[in-house]
Amino acid sequence: MLKVGIAGYGIVGKRRRACIDKHSKMEVVAVCDQAFSEDGIFSDGVAFFQSYSSLLSQDLDVLLVCLSNDVAAEVTAEGLRRGLHVFCEKPPGRNVQDILGVIAVEKNCPSLKLMYGFNHRHHDSVKDALQIIKSGELGNIINLRGVYGKSKLVTFNQSDWRTKRDLAGGGVLLDQGIHMVDLMRLFAGEFNEVYSFISSGYWGYEVEDNAYAIMRGETGVIGMINSSATQWRHRFNLDINLEKGSLILGGILSGTKSYGAETLTIVKVDHDNDNGDPEETLIKYNKDPSWKEEIDLFCDSILLDKNVSNGSSQDALKTMRLVYEIYYADPIWRDKYKIENPNT
Repeated sequence: MLKVGIAGYGIVGKRRRACIDKHSKMEVVAVCDQAFSEDGIFSDGVAFFQSYSSLLSQDLDVLLVCLSNDVAAEVTAEGLRRGLHVFCEKPPGRNVQDILGVIAVEKNCPSLKLMYGFNHRHHDSVKDALQIIKSGELGNIINLRGVYGKSKLVTFNQSDWRTKRDLAGGGVLLDQGIHMVDLMRLFAGEFNEVYSFISSGYWGYEVEDNAYAIMRGETGVIGMINSSATQWRHRFNLDINLEKGSLILGGILSGTKSYGAETLTIVKVDHDNDNGDPEETLIKYNKDPSWKEEIDLFCDSILLDKNVSNGSSQDALKTMRLVYEIYYADPIWRDKYKIENPNT
């Protein structure tokens, strides 16, 4: 039985605990959150603390980090130093340097597992789309167009630390759009040429409320993304156009249920006969296995001593670098906030 501590016991921390409570090989023994007015013990025997330092003094095997961006990397690294396997929510920190610092510690802990929570990879619609792409039945990817947006920078009782650059590092792109960036990498590989416009013109915070980017990979695949905090009706949509058809991911099942039904539309093209109106198959999903599946895979990597195959520190680094390439590509944004080249 792996003894688990959760650093950060808000919405996400409680959701992760619900998954762990259902696991036969993991047990939450302690949590921490600055919202607690004192240290103590819940009625179920789980200890709670105000500080993560008190949490880390407990007898633990595993640490889950569900903290704000400014301390996520620090606590992740400290967990590794103390001999704990660590699962950290996205993003891995405020910037590329934060994740590089964690990786430097990880290299000295080869027996420990480190995994990052990019749970969108584990949605059934995403897994089915990836399987079709890998099969080659629709040919190679030509381009991807993604929109991921919500109506505010701070929604659904989230803390307003997300609007403060020194705490968050970035706005809607780093907080939410990072999932879309990660999925584009998952489907199409790496992008090495990036152009962008970054804006904070509507909400007026020092972090962005819109990011618009167009990217090209080494094979010529084009990716286009709009990450938005002015999308009044919440939206998730990713079009993947291939040589013999398209895959359209619409909606995403979430705790808020505000992004609509999760669907995958499979389009198969008959260039000679369909006249621009091809055959389509619509699949609708009514369950979100992603949170549980991530925890299950993380536990398996520990107990079976397997490499982390999804959400490794290298996945997190490459996704963070691409996010910061998008920031860096806008010269006005780059100069205003002294954004450094993420590849140097």
